[in-house]
Amino acid sequence: MGWNGMLVAAGFVAGAMNSVAGGGTFVTLPALTLAGLPPTVGNASSTVALFPATLASSWAYRDDVQPLEGVATGALLALSLAGGLVGALLLLSTPERAFTRIVPWLLLAATIALASGPRLGQALRAVGLRMGRRSLFLAQFILGIYGGYFGGAVGLMILAVWTLFTKVDLRSMTPLRVLMVAAANGIAVICFALSGNIQWRETLVVMAGGIVGGYLGAHTGRRLPAPLLRALILAITIVTTAGFFLRANG
Repeated sequence: MGWNGMLVAAGFVAGAMNSVAGGGTFVTLPALTLAGLPPTVGNASSTVALFPATLASSWAYRDDVQPLEGVATGALLALSLAGGLVGALLLLSTPERAFTRIVPWLLLAATIALASGPRLGQALRAVGLRMGRRSLFLAQFILGIYGGYFGGAVGLMILAVWTLFTKVDLRSMTPLRVLMVAAANGIAVICFALSGNIQWRETLVVMAGGIVGGYLGAHTGRRLPAPLLRALILAITIVTTAGFFLRANG
């Protein structure tokens, strides 16, 4: 399999993962770096490649967005956009050597979020941790920065934060969560495109695979047992994280 075939396959797997649980970055980022892209360029290209699927999901949910209890959707959206812009600018200014050392820790944080899912916020709430409105706004801005800078499992992190603010119905909050992720990623995509930090040939190859994988994954994911899907995704995230730690310290 040549590089194009590998990138199509990576996009396909990432699209399928994102359609059922998230974590597509764990596949596309290493694939793009293996194809020869510098880590920061690979990360920016990965964000662009996976964005159409996020945008499509956001559009599909447009009539189902419900405000978080007592909080204006516009305020959260503005914070996500502002944070995404800051995160994208931070990525563009991060030296390659520094990003190589930072990215394993970002992957580890995303792995923990994927492993714990919404239970993370529920567990913190159970031990008495609560969040006021100001803390929620600050957290949303920070999550926007993370989404623009890296973004792995940011949707699950958003849900974890929201459960500290109120006892939300997680399923009903999916449309709002997708909108926040699309906002942070969307402003980052614009920044990356304008900066010239995108390798478009590789990005478009991954994007094509991701669109097909996302479509088929949404259908296949309903048929496969949830524990099996979770185990497969966690296995991919753990192996990828370990690989980046070895690379950073090799």
